[in-house]
Amino acid sequence: MSPNVTVVQRDALGATLSATRRRPQVAWHDQAGPHAAALDGRAVLGAAQGVDLVVADPAVSRLHVEFEARDDGVWVRDLGSRNGTFVEGVLVQSARVPDGGRVQVGSTSVTVSYEPAPSPVDLFPDSRFGPMLGRSMAMRELFAKLARIAGTDSTVLVQGETGTGKELVAEAIHAASPRADQPFVIVDCGALPENLLEAELFGHAKGAFTGAVNARAGAFESAEGGTVFLDEVGEMPLAMQPKLLRAIESRTVRRIGESAYRKVNVRIISATHRDLRTMVNSGAFREDLYFRLAVLPVTIPPLRGRTEDIPLLVQHFLPPASAGQLPAELLRELTARPWLGNVRELRNFVERAVALGAKEALAMVADGQKRPDGDAKGLPAVDLDQPFKDLRERWLDHLERAYVTGLLQRHQWNVSAVAQAAGLDRTYVHRLIRKHDLERGA
Repeated sequence: MSPNVTVVQRDALGATLSATRRRPQVAWHDQAGPHAAALDGRAVLGAAQGVDLVVADPAVSRLHVEFEARDDGVWVRDLGSRNGTFVEGVLVQSARVPDGGRVQVGSTSVTVSYEPAPSPVDLFPDSRFGPMLGRSMAMRELFAKLARIAGTDSTVLVQGETGTGKELVAEAIHAASPRADQPFVIVDCGALPENLLEAELFGHAKGAFTGAVNARAGAFESAEGGTVFLDEVGEMPLAMQPKLLRAIESRTVRRIGESAYRKVNVRIISATHRDLRTMVNSGAFREDLYFRLAVLPVTIPPLRGRTEDIPLLVQHFLPPASAGQLPAELLRELTARPWLGNVRELRNFVERAVALGAKEALAMVADGQKRPDGDAKGLPAVDLDQPFKDLRERWLDHLERAYVTGLLQRHQWNVSAVAQAAGLDRTYVHRLIRKHDLERGA
């Protein structure tokens, strides 16, 4: 039987008119009985009641594994579960499941089968949605989903790699919503220390702390009637997370230095480039907050997954005086590149090309991608086009992985000895091992 396949109907000029997709099925039997579900995009399976596929099995982690239906079949990715994910008996971190294949989670076996009957795919009729551009099927399918989401008042979690345009998605949802005439307030959760982040979100009274010379409303009050956008919510300190959870659930805030709560009427959209599910399993993010934020999850495809949009984006980024027909050779070169920084990197390339010429700009892109993991010593590269918070995250990941790997090798994988040498709790060492997918001998 064929894998998950999307069939596209196009007009004479190559524009997508309609599409159908085979939607794979998953089936399992647990303590509550037999279950079956169709996969449409991504779905999380686990024991928590808020996940897409709930399994009644005490050996299954609350957020155990993610299933993703792609054009080449169904893929699974373990989310840092307690006892791992197995495909056809093999322990995997990420793997493609064949038609009829079995995925073992805890004591439950999940069977994957590819559905032969195609069903229609909802596509947006235009190549623009708010400030976003894209004529590819991936983007028009995303636009159609955003249009539906915009009409609701539910909380949205926008996920995607760095540079994919998560803020633009939030702006587009707000602009198409009934709240469009009200404020759109942005809070960068990764750029502020905990004490300032609380004041930024909830405000403060006069004299509440040093420097608070006047009372000030926070983002929730300032966005009254509109939308609060919490950018990089995955960077929020653990101590702040219950305060945000309370504000979301009660729709009330309390300024620092005050005792009374104020009612607020806002919609909340959050975004992150990190995987909050794995952070939940490692204890770095609250599970209850995750489910409150991810009522309507949205994933932005990376640029390498929609290369047919590159000519449209390049033309958009070019200044009016430079716009025109792009050389076919240049377009072939651009669509062949990985664009690790996604749309942000492409926009930077266009700016360089206008200033220096396409040849030199391409050479700079190639030089920057020769060593994506840094220099010969394995250090992350210092990419000056990357936001500081993203660069900091890469260096922190490198430090954690190198440090824990070195100690594990020194102490022959004795986790207790590693924890004692590092001055860490054993539980946290296990979290780091899961986070960085470390294996004996790595």
